[in-house]
Amino acid sequence: MRSKSWHVQYSSKFMNRLKLGIITIFICGTLTVPVQAFSTETVEDKYPDLSTGVLKSAQLVEMSSDILLSADGFEIPYSWVQETLRGFPSEMRKQVEGSLFFLLEQDVTQKVMVRDAKISGIPTDGRTEDQVIQSYLTEKVSRITVSDEETKAFYDGNKELVGGLPFDQVRGSIEGYLIQQKRQNAVSEYVNNLENLKDIRINSRWVENHYALAMDNPVDRAKRSGKPTMVEFGAVGCIPCDRMQPILDKLRKRYPNRLNVVFVNVRENQIIGARFGIRSIPVQVFYDRTGKEVFRHVGFFAETEVHNQLKTMGLP
Repeated sequence: MRSKSWHVQYSSKFMNRLKLGIITIFICGTLTVPVQAFSTETVEDKYPDLSTGVLKSAQLVEMSSDILLSADGFEIPYSWVQETLRGFPSEMRKQVEGSLFFLLEQDVTQKVMVRDAKISGIPTDGRTEDQVIQSYLTEKVSRITVSDEETKAFYDGNKELVGGLPFDQVRGSIEGYLIQQKRQNAVSEYVNNLENLKDIRINSRWVENHYALAMDNPVDRAKRSGKPTMVEFGAVGCIPCDRMQPILDKLRKRYPNRLNVVFVNVRENQIIGARFGIRSIPVQVFYDRTGKEVFRHVGFFAETEVHNQLKTMGLP
């Protein structure tokens, strides 16, 4: 039986600061920002591995030294950097310094979602941003329905899953499950579309200075080496993670100069884990020679399956 994956236990302070999995919105209005020159170059154009979401399409702009980011309706001052650093314990400072862009992206996503909520008519007075976002998303997906045909098709294809019970006995449960799936997909699509926003402008000098720090981690260093890479995101004491370690050791011996084998302890590197989308452990992520992610697996990954994946990447 395949070992189950373990949920990542991020610290409560980190979770409150990062607000993982929450969508955000911009506040409507017009904001005048002192800008010296506009550029059509975006973060994704110049730094393709830096952004994971809403800041991909942000324009790199020369700004006054006290402005970090601006958008239609809000701005983030440069003082955000020091405020963010002070919000984490000292033992996480190095992680935070190298992940400020990622954390900024989370904050911007939050603000974008709040703005969208306000535009849609969601009341914001006396409510936290999280409450506003939750109301907005709930309303956004409230009209999603499932047809009888969809429900019956799922039943016909998954009778074993429902224990062979008659359709009428499980219809309600199936409808609820399918609606939940559709709602999750709708939220994911909304978040993904935030990558195409055109009204965000970010301080180009800060991004340039921060880029080297952002790339100074074991995953990005491996991705940029010109060799294929396998990254194991896990933790010591996680049973399926510990079972992966002998497999990683064998890979290092078999492919000493042809494959990067990286282990990231997400309990010690919480922000790196969050940046690469780790929600449970272990997770194995495979990158090709160009640094592009080509495969991801959650849970224990048997040695034969690992080698099969490597073969598809050109490693015998």
